[in-house]
Amino acid sequence: MTQPAQQVAIVLTTFGVGQATAVARMLVDERLAACVNVLPAMTSIYRWEGAVQQDSEEQVVIKTSTDRLAALEARLRQLHPYELPEFLVITADAGAEAYLKWVGASTHGGPV
Repeated sequence: MTQPAQQVAIVLTTFGVGQATAVARMLVDERLAACVNVLPAMTSIYRWEGAVQQDSEEQVVIKTSTDRLAALEARLRQLHPYELPEFLVITADAGAEAYLKWVGASTHGGPV
């Protein structure tokens, strides 16, 4: 493992079941994400507007470059149907050098 030349981040968000795939494709097409994983449906229990809610959602894991985070967040807010979408960022301190380079190239228009 190596320290990333291009800092890589993992972004977590959720969507209602069936809503994530189209948005994931747009994020990759627009080079805001190198890869987006849409995980199987799960049950989410949370507090919203003073009441406990329960919904089926899909967890979405987005791999991107840290310098694309602001643009990714802005675009996700445009595309997301939720009033307050989850947007949690985890930075990668290290990783496989080839993979880190691939993320950078995928989000900046370089050869992949």
